[in-house]
Amino acid sequence: MLATHFPVTRLLAAPALARPASQLYLKLETELPTGSFKPRGALHALTCNLRKRAIAEVVASSTGNHGAAVAWAAKTLNIPATIFLPANPNLVKRRRIADLGARIVEAGGDDLAHAFQLANEYARRPGVYFLNDATDPDLTAGPATIGLEIMEQLPLVAAIFVPMGDTALIRGVAAAVKQLSPKVKIIGVQAAHAPSYFLSWKAGRAVPTDTCDTCADGLATRMPEAENVVAIRALVDDVVLVSEQEMLDTILDLYSIMGIIAEPAGAAATAAYRKYAEVPGQDVALVTGMNITDATRQRAGLPAAP
Repeated sequence: MLATHFPVTRLLAAPALARPASQLYLKLETELPTGSFKPRGALHALTCNLRKRAIAEVVASSTGNHGAAVAWAAKTLNIPATIFLPANPNLVKRRRIADLGARIVEAGGDDLAHAFQLANEYARRPGVYFLNDATDPDLTAGPATIGLEIMEQLPLVAAIFVPMGDTALIRGVAAAVKQLSPKVKIIGVQAAHAPSYFLSWKAGRAVPTDTCDTCADGLATRMPEAENVVAIRALVDDVVLVSEQEMLDTILDLYSIMGIIAEPAGAAATAAYRKYAEVPGQDVALVTGMNITDATRQRAGLPAAP
């Protein structure tokens, strides 16, 4: 299904960023429509649900990339979309959503909690489908294709570093990879300022945080889902925290050394790889998004957007 809409994304060798005794490859999900990995899951989930029932409108709550992906999938399948964003959203991602023709509702609150509540209430209307990327049972099959692609592109991969926001990405990738090769290590990555799933993975239960104040809006989750905690405990071998500065430094290095534009969440896996010394061999870091704001570009030392 997905192959008819976009090609396999590149796996790019990055020797200049690799640790000694390791080979690093970057999986460039930034090459997909909307500049992130999210269209894989959004298109798959929306297509599956259209086969089950009539859908008059699709809604989503998002910090940006999932919202843009749902807007893209909805436009591709000719369905109206409404995207609920937190207050003061990433303006690059907001613009992508608007350009795709979706209606935007900005909710009060700086994180996703209130936007989610409003989207959930709106979805009680007849014919409205709430495509929630944290809990939708059909969505993870989309990002699972990333794992399948990696195993075809690099059969001897030792470890895959995967950013964790709502965990749909890592649950999909890990499930696919572990079925094919259980020995491959799956390393989750969270922002140190938004560690809810890191704390939950360690504790074995959902551990919310009071805030998730990070430049990596794609990782800004503070209310873990209990079922997702169970899943990552079963699938994820380790979880690493990265600081704001480590993500910003990696954004600059990805750009200056590799010519790759990455937002903070998109650079997080590479940042984690650079500080993680336990897995020698052929390693992959996912570069999951490129929708970086002007303010973050400036903080990272990148030139202004053209």
